[in-house]
Amino acid sequence: MHATHSFRAQIQIVGVNPYVLVPEDILQAIFIQAGKKKGNIPVKGTINQQAYTQTLVKYNGIWRFYVNTAMLKNSPKRIGELVDITIVYDAANRTIAPHPTLEKALLQNKEAALIFSQLRPSLQLEIVRYIAHLKTAASVERNVEKAIGFLLGQCRFIGRDKP
Repeated sequence: MHATHSFRAQIQIVGVNPYVLVPEDILQAIFIQAGKKKGNIPVKGTINQQAYTQTLVKYNGIWRFYVNTAMLKNSPKRIGELVDITIVYDAANRTIAPHPTLEKALLQNKEAALIFSQLRPSLQLEIVRYIAHLKTAASVERNVEKAIGFLLGQCRFIGRDKP
């Protein structure tokens, strides 16, 4: 069991993304809990007493705890506000398995599968996560077709042009 840390921080913004800075001593404790100081670090806790699951991200040399609207309503409009945060390293497995329909489509299309395997991991995850969270079989089928078309450079998918 990892120790939960508490702190108060002011919401800041970089680009369009609200975030807070985690105090250095707490950040160092989370690095020890995670066993690493590089890459994204999964965390969980509360923000203003609302539970969240998030990832600490290093951007432009600074570790940031991004605050999205699912965590804190209207977060982009709350820049400058002080928030109460609890945070702990989250050792839970966050792997998202590809939807069986996507797996089948990639098995049937070797060219798309090769391109998918060469995508950066974050884009692979974005595609897998998008399809995994669809609600109906029809939307899964439709979006798997779009994903294959995207991989083959035929259309846009998840707001992106060709990979």
